[in-house]
Amino acid sequence: MNLSDLWEKLGTLEQDEAHQVLSRLYVTYEEIRVSDPDNKEAESFFKNLDNAINFCVQCNLNRR
Repeated sequence: MNLSDLWEKLGTLEQDEAHQVLSRLYVTYEEIRVSDPDNKEAESFFKNLDNAINFCVQCNLNRR
């Protein structure tokens, strides 16, 4: 897996495809967390997701 290739693929996604990718990642890590509530990788994903959402919301508020 090449990270720059993944970044490029992410940049070419249509909005509905990006939503599907995010939803799939969420479900994947939710399943991991249900089967292993102490899984650090899943915990990190949800913390990073929360941080990213908060960052984007704050940036959008600052633009208004």
